[in-house]
Amino acid sequence: MNTQPCTPERLAASVIAVPPLARDANLAIHPQENLRIIRHLEAGGVRTLLYGGNAALAHVALSEYGTLLKLLAESAGPETTVVPSFGPSYGQMLDQVDVLREFSFPTVMLLPSREGVTSAGLAGGIRRAVDRLGRPIVLYIKHDGMIDVDTTSRLVADGLISWIKYAVVRPDPAQDPFLKDLLAKVDAKWIVSGMGEQPTIVHLHHDGLIGFTSGCVCVAPALSMQMLTALKAGDVAKAESIRQTFAPLEALRDKINPVRVLHAAVKLAGIAETGPVTPFWSPVAAADEPAIAAAARALLAANAV
Repeated sequence: MNTQPCTPERLAASVIAVPPLARDANLAIHPQENLRIIRHLEAGGVRTLLYGGNAALAHVALSEYGTLLKLLAESAGPETTVVPSFGPSYGQMLDQVDVLREFSFPTVMLLPSREGVTSAGLAGGIRRAVDRLGRPIVLYIKHDGMIDVDTTSRLVADGLISWIKYAVVRPDPAQDPFLKDLLAKVDAKWIVSGMGEQPTIVHLHHDGLIGFTSGCVCVAPALSMQMLTALKAGDVAKAESIRQTFAPLEALRDKINPVRVLHAAVKLAGIAETGPVTPFWSPVAAADEPAIAAAARALLAANAV
């Protein structure tokens, strides 16, 4: 595992994969199947892995958190950066910090919370977590009103934020007043587009964000990396063609559920046996599996071209 700090250069060099977490029939974390997912991503050129929402880390028991961190640290290749997550509740975050201190992950992402937080309160909790952990964290902005621009910019200026995952969904990503205001206060080199390939052309080509996260990269890592390379080269036409290739599976994620569909897609494409989803989630309906399988296998086939 690469333990160097997450610089803008590192954020720009790889699509940031957000994989599911494979479990066995008894819901225990499955080392071999998670390793299969990691090796598939690394074979496609991906060198940054973020374990967050798609891995259902908000529901990971504290009793298994150390086991998970050890597995991720030992499974990643020497050039691969791994970013686990903690939270979203304050108490859970502090307990997990004590476990994280035993490992050398360069940063950790705070899972977003829609309820029970204020901007100032969230900032205070982040300051306490960073002081206790001794490392900056990833700020995941997923909901409007979760944190304001001025508070965010102060956290960045004070060195508490490693980078920002920006994932507030808009009907038109080109029309985003909050992101515009954020970019006026925070350098784009610290902000990553956090919603997969679909808004990435707008976020990287027009807004200048440094990189992007993706769930579907777990199916087609080489293809997603080609999109990143095309955008860095200014080849918007190629990037748009690749975006359209990802669109069918992303449409199913939007229609059904992003986490549950990705969990099924990785399995149905034959990449790894992801096993049951973590409670309080439930598996996709059997009636939806043929469409997910078709989209995932088509995307995997395009990855090999």
